[in-house]
Amino acid sequence: MHPTSPSHATDLLRVEPQKNLRGTFIVPGDKSITHRAVLLGGLARGTTRILNANPGRDCAASLAAIALLGARVAGGGPLTEIEGVAGETGEPEQVIDCGNSGTTMRLLAGILAGGPGMAVLTGDASLRARPMARVIEPLERMGARVLSRGEGRAPLVVRGASLRGLDYRLPVASAQVKSALLLAGLRASGRTTVRESIASRDHTERMLRAFGVQVAIEREGNGAAAETAVSVEGGTRLTAATIDVPGDPSAAAFFLIAALILPDSEVTIERVAMNPTRRGAIDALIEMGGAIEVRGLTDDGLEPTATIVARSSRLRGIELRGASIPALIDELPVLAVAAAFAEGTTTVGDAGELRVKESDRIDLLCRGLAAAGVRVEERADGFLVHGGLRPQGATVDARGDHRIAMAMAILALGAAAPLEIRGAQGIPTSFPGFAEQIGGARARR
Repeated sequence: MHPTSPSHATDLLRVEPQKNLRGTFIVPGDKSITHRAVLLGGLARGTTRILNANPGRDCAASLAAIALLGARVAGGGPLTEIEGVAGETGEPEQVIDCGNSGTTMRLLAGILAGGPGMAVLTGDASLRARPMARVIEPLERMGARVLSRGEGRAPLVVRGASLRGLDYRLPVASAQVKSALLLAGLRASGRTTVRESIASRDHTERMLRAFGVQVAIEREGNGAAAETAVSVEGGTRLTAATIDVPGDPSAAAFFLIAALILPDSEVTIERVAMNPTRRGAIDALIEMGGAIEVRGLTDDGLEPTATIVARSSRLRGIELRGASIPALIDELPVLAVAAAFAEGTTTVGDAGELRVKESDRIDLLCRGLAAAGVRVEERADGFLVHGGLRPQGATVDARGDHRIAMAMAILALGAAAPLEIRGAQGIPTSFPGFAEQIGGARARR
């Protein structure tokens, strides 16, 4: 057996229980912010410098895609430089493979909708099964021409067309759909407005401003009828920027929860993104009784950041549903792990979106927890976790879903015996080097 490494994606990961977890941990640059910096940098005039870009396979797919559209990419790791196409994307000479990245596919669909020529977007089996109709339908209302497999599944064929601005209300909170429409709106005639009643991630709005685009944001109505309207004007060009990507809060959540559930533990993670639309998991853990400190909160004009410290804690079950879900949707699998070690029951609802992520995460999560002896009840739009019993050793299957695999690895740290995690090859999608940092993890062939 050999420790996993960023260059070695293993299908089977064995994770041993740990007595504690202490120290300062490193998380990769935020994945959502990296995607947007890469794609906007590729569209901009001039050379964009991206510091601390996420090194995972998802963001690599966005880099490869923007290169196929004519941008020139250099460097990597601490510094990535992109010489953009000044809004003049070329027709790609080959199919664009988005890998496992829904962000890449949906945002590219918006970028390509108003461009020249034709492009084909595909991905792995998981991405080809994910719903794309939610972005195709509003793009077609703008005048886009998009072909897909039945029920809006990839591969997508996007033929450039003259677009017109659209006033669109999101039926389901989705930062990816919102972003695709705003990017299409830059090439449309008139104004494009996207309305949402539940706030989704606002990284695109922030990033557009960093690239010189005027973004109008208005809050309309009160109470349950309130909504946010985000607008851009067509014909706007982007100017290159320097983007220093903060640490990914979704990645940080794994270490924070490990510290909370293990005795005699304390972890520190520096310069983590603390965007209000992304800190939902931290707020939930504090509500559960987690000893978490947010230190040195600063805002550099792009994204707020802070140092986060977490210590061993006695957790209690809580209820998560409604407007709180979009701000922690990606962290729900590992929050379920925290719930397994908490006193009482944690209830998660209004999270049906988990069923159309890289996998049916509700199904896989409940299966994995149950295999380890955790009392869990599956619901159509969520689950209940009855905490208080120490998880047991087991073999679980993540089926290639990186977040399920990493959540099960954190569960293993506090279990009574080792867990073997099948389908762990997806971890480098977002977090190369994860297994080395948590300790007790070994790749098995």
